[in-house]
Amino acid sequence: MIRLVLRVLGHEYATPIRRTVALMTTTAIVEGLSYALVVPVLRALFGRTPADAWPWLIAFGATVAIFAVLRYLSDLSGFRVGTTMLRGMYYGLGDHLARLPIGWYSADRVGDVSALASRGLLQALSVMAHLLAPLIAACVTPLTIVAVMLAVNWQMGLAAVLAAPVVVAIQVWTRRSMAATDAESAERGREATGRIIEYLQAQPVLRAGGRTRQRFDMLDDSLHEVQRASRRSTLSALPGVVGLHFTVQAIFTVLLVLGAYLALGGNVGVAEVLMILVLAARCADPLLALAEMGGQLRSARSELERLDAVLSTDPLPEPREPIMPERHDLAFDAVTFAHGDRTVLEDLSLSVPEGQRLAVVGPSGAGKSTLLQLLARFYDVDAGAVRVGGVDVREIDTEVLMAQIAIVFQDVYLFDGTIEENVRLGRPDADDAQVRAAATAARLDDVIERLPAGWATNVGEGGALLSGGERQRVSIARALLKDAPIVLLDEVTSALDPVNEAAVHDGIERLMAGRTVVMVAHRMRTVQRADRVAFLEGGRIVEQGIHDELLRRSGRYADFWEIPDGAGGVNISPSHRHTSSVTVHP
Repeated sequence: MIRLVLRVLGHEYATPIRRTVALMTTTAIVEGLSYALVVPVLRALFGRTPADAWPWLIAFGATVAIFAVLRYLSDLSGFRVGTTMLRGMYYGLGDHLARLPIGWYSADRVGDVSALASRGLLQALSVMAHLLAPLIAACVTPLTIVAVMLAVNWQMGLAAVLAAPVVVAIQVWTRRSMAATDAESAERGREATGRIIEYLQAQPVLRAGGRTRQRFDMLDDSLHEVQRASRRSTLSALPGVVGLHFTVQAIFTVLLVLGAYLALGGNVGVAEVLMILVLAARCADPLLALAEMGGQLRSARSELERLDAVLSTDPLPEPREPIMPERHDLAFDAVTFAHGDRTVLEDLSLSVPEGQRLAVVGPSGAGKSTLLQLLARFYDVDAGAVRVGGVDVREIDTEVLMAQIAIVFQDVYLFDGTIEENVRLGRPDADDAQVRAAATAARLDDVIERLPAGWATNVGEGGALLSGGERQRVSIARALLKDAPIVLLDEVTSALDPVNEAAVHDGIERLMAGRTVVMVAHRMRTVQRADRVAFLEGGRIVEQGIHDELLRRSGRYADFWEIPDGAGGVNISPSHRHTSSVTVHP
């Protein structure tokens, strides 16, 4: 367990962990020695001069006091090391997640990481704070007591020693037999959590379908699987728990019978037998505690292994000698990119001169959003190169690259905080005047004026307390405040009402002014503002040129915009009427 903790956390924590383990081991030995002082106390009490017990009683009291101090210090050290490791792990996990490719974040993994970062880390690192001291005491204190028993009477001490391998064998067998059922229980628990979330999110659909009084079968099935997995886990643990209790009681019985036999044979006195039985009884409590700690230790180890798997995932590599781009033109040089078994882009070449605007259009699934994600280096290409200012993005430091780019997505995510806090994410060191100017340019000031708390209005988790148009204005204000030379826009007005669309378009125009822009769009008014249009289909550029020129060619682009749909001037052909909305593709 300790080796796994150090592998996950890093060996910079090795020294404080070893120091804490040494302190806890010393505490457990002192506890065992304090019980050893019961031997001379009982000898004196059962001897001819009971008053001789006083010095030993004083020594016993002093040892208990030393043990209490050591226990306090070791517990305090465990808590400090545990909290330090927890803080370090949160920072380490956050830094590592920020460097992983966006494609790594599948829906299942996002749920797993969420559970791991909340409950999992606390459960895993609680080992140092809550379980390590009892675990060491359960192992070291009985061994110390057995050593004392050997010194008092070798026959009874040897009987206790011979029982130790039996206890270890039971613990190992229990751990191995529980491994599969513990993994299954964890998996079923994660599935049930997902089904519960799905059930809550599906309430509008279920109610619209008149199923509010009916059971949600998938959730019921998932909860039944959790129940069955929990039952199997309990049944798997039962033999180990019962076996350990039976073994401990059997050891005590053997010592009792052996002591009686030796006493009746005159080989040992009654006082010595009583002392050994008292010591054996003190061994029983920590040994039985092992059964209770077994499940917690297995759960903690499981969480550590999951954490280790996440941290072992290779992030996008950073350049050893990063290059600073001096220009802001963009280029795709024979780019090929695949996600899983599907090739999203194939041998694609495209360029955007500095200060110009490129609109990328095409059917859903063509790879439009992937172009933006490759520019921001959310992924690395499989072949070819993506260049900013003539420099391969893989040769640019990630922080430097992201400082050059402002991104406005179709689905805006806002953090649970105030409007001002969300705008300031674009540039945290901006002064109030700059923040207000960005808000005015994005037409966000209209929204702020009608909100009761103004700038201090809380947007809720994900921006749930604002409308889609209001969230877009916050996002554009954030991008304006960042003042990056390159702007990437991903269908930012596709789902807005006419009033919000007009306001957002005004903000976008201010955002695009004087910058290099790549926009994924299907609104006619957006495309017409572009210096050049590229029509993407099947991962390839099939047409590119000026909007009016492409319409005159009567090719795929003209077909795509042939029939008006009445939505803000957008023209969409019948074959693409249901494919023009864009989702973000891996």
